[in-house]
Amino acid sequence: MAPAAARLARLSRSVSFSACHRLHSKSLSDEENLKLFGKCNNPNGHGHNYKVIVTVRGEIDPVSGMVINLTDLKEYMQEAIMEPLDHKNLDKDVPYFAEVVSTTENLAVFIWENLRKLLPTGILYKVKVYETEQNVVVYKGEETI
Repeated sequence: MAPAAARLARLSRSVSFSACHRLHSKSLSDEENLKLFGKCNNPNGHGHNYKVIVTVRGEIDPVSGMVINLTDLKEYMQEAIMEPLDHKNLDKDVPYFAEVVSTTENLAVFIWENLRKLLPTGILYKVKVYETEQNVVVYKGEETI
């Protein structure tokens, strides 16, 4: 009997966290920042309840029946997302955002890079960040178009 063909699957897990930030670019004047970011440029910042969905992709292990152990994925997400971001001021508490504008796009890149360091090589497929129900960013590791 021939061995069964490898099966690929995608597995997703979500987490939610709360954080505040101020959309402000050091490359722009105060007037330009206010014009570009509007109320999101409030000097005192504003907050969101973010939702992040992480998707991994890989072969279904014929013995375990899993792409990755969900307990492991949960721990990686705790370390890469919850610990550095939950209940934080992104601009003041997360060194990455000292020089990078804390947009949801850049937040997705930050999460991707953190997860990529922890997960088995090549398994990370997609990071989806909901800033609000209406504003969602998807990042798949692409650096340029």
